[in-house]
Amino acid sequence: MAVIKIQIASHGEVPPALSQPVGEATEPKDMRWLAENIPCRTACPAHTDIPGYLGAIYRGEFDEAYRINLLDNVFPAVLGRVCSRPCESPCRRGWDGLGEPVAICFSKRSSSDFKAEERVVLEPLFPPSGKTVGIVGSGPAGLAAARNLTLLGHRCTVYEKHERPGGMMNQGIPEFRLPRDQLDREIDQIRQMGVEIICNTSIGTDIPLAKLLSDFDAVLMAAGTLRPNVLDMDGKDSEGIDHGIPWLLRANEFHDVEVGERCVVIGGGFTAMDCARTAARIQAQQFSMDRTDVRVCYRRSVNEMLVTPGEVEELDHESIPMEFMVGPTGYVVEAGQVKGIEFVKNELGAPDDSGRRRPVAIKGSEFVHKADTILLATGQYPATDWIDPELYPKLVGEDQWLLSSNKNTTEIDKLFSAGDFSTGASTLIEAIAHAKAAVRLMDEFLMGEKRIYDAAVIVPGRDHPRERASDFVERVPMPSIPKAERSFSAEVETGFDVPHSGEETSRCYLCHYKYEIDTTRCVKCNQCIEVKPRPNCIVRVNSIHTDEQDRIVGYDEAVEDVDYNAEYFINQKDCIRCNACLEVCPTQCISVQRVDGVVKIKGSEGRL
Repeated sequence: MAVIKIQIASHGEVPPALSQPVGEATEPKDMRWLAENIPCRTACPAHTDIPGYLGAIYRGEFDEAYRINLLDNVFPAVLGRVCSRPCESPCRRGWDGLGEPVAICFSKRSSSDFKAEERVVLEPLFPPSGKTVGIVGSGPAGLAAARNLTLLGHRCTVYEKHERPGGMMNQGIPEFRLPRDQLDREIDQIRQMGVEIICNTSIGTDIPLAKLLSDFDAVLMAAGTLRPNVLDMDGKDSEGIDHGIPWLLRANEFHDVEVGERCVVIGGGFTAMDCARTAARIQAQQFSMDRTDVRVCYRRSVNEMLVTPGEVEELDHESIPMEFMVGPTGYVVEAGQVKGIEFVKNELGAPDDSGRRRPVAIKGSEFVHKADTILLATGQYPATDWIDPELYPKLVGEDQWLLSSNKNTTEIDKLFSAGDFSTGASTLIEAIAHAKAAVRLMDEFLMGEKRIYDAAVIVPGRDHPRERASDFVERVPMPSIPKAERSFSAEVETGFDVPHSGEETSRCYLCHYKYEIDTTRCVKCNQCIEVKPRPNCIVRVNSIHTDEQDRIVGYDEAVEDVDYNAEYFINQKDCIRCNACLEVCPTQCISVQRVDGVVKIKGSEGRL
């Protein structure tokens, strides 16, 4: 990337951060501003308008907050409870010296809990296109794709092999995390848009994939990851050993599982957490135990776990111990029944392909845990054996993965893929985002033109009050029910009330606001420097660095008492949008604009 240095003394002014002061903008510098300055939105795979809905909640506009979420991520009530929260770790509010990140996920839930409308059914953006789409799988990817394709005017039919739609949202996530009435309502909102969901119908068994390809104008495979990764150890087929995914399915959908008196769960992800907490509840019910005997064993350290903060603490709260740095090496089996599992202690070596440090076994450190139930939360893969034999070689490689893994297209005309079936096991929000990407390609295929595009919508002024005192409000903890009241169906986390929802969302810096100094009107009075809350949020500069697309990429700070021609510059990265500079500026040379990232559609005033 070529960098151009603009000397302020000779140029006379700092170049603007955006390509225009108002309206819809699509220049590279506008899209870069969005990506760099709204870190929560950038980190969200679905690019949810997080500042927009947090601001709405702060103003008490829960219906508006829910609609923003509904449009961007399809399942606000679900994600507000079980999202993996990739948006929170980069939140500017949680940067060094500024406190903890905003509780973005929990606030999303508030938008659902306190909206006035029972059901929110979106209206299509276009009249019927006459095009039809068949979708294999009613999980988060399949339903998200169906919803957005319906908004674009296409007729969608979703096929689900299980009794109820929802995929892993229904079959994999326990009720104590996700009450089924919340999930059912949001699925029903999609149905009411005109999406047909046909359950108890297995593509490949009841209907060949080739039949869908002949019956529909486009077909989307969103069948999830239902092939367990089983540990290849002697005795793996013994009684009492089960994989977490099918076990949770039976527990959640059919309530048809048993747990022995000693249960060991292998793994360190969300599936392991759900298996352990579910097993403890079933164990307590079966044996009337005051103290259950379930433990989780993980081969790495807590720092390598791919779960949200608080998961290990919840295990501890429910008296479920977790052992780190131990790897399974073999089963102890008697007469076909598992009686225990042997482990070896690990130490961490060099990082592997995942970026996490690889566990290395310590010789001579073997030990055994007694167990009559062992649940393997060791990952899962897409099951591809349902694909028609004549289509299989064009779609699936020798490793049983799609040849087009991580993509939305395939080698077969009008056949697309989305979600975990394409990428491998991921999170709900990642599956939804992957489906949204598939919708763009499918709509272009169906309509013969690219109608969907990204834009920045720039609105002058600031329409949201924010007090400096909000910068000192601490993160609101999520309330939960006592251990004694926790059952298979009782929701553990109870959500914020309205006052706490407002208190938590007041902590958001509202990073979609851009503050900028018009150097042609600045009188260099220094008042903004004197009130700035951060050392580098406003700086004196003698040069600005831009790239070949006129995007600001850096600056040279002026030397005090030497660079008399220096100009004042608001460093967007360190700015916390506190309004202090705006309030003291005597010449009103500081402008404010709200910059919203939106997905637009040609020929419609609406957005996706």
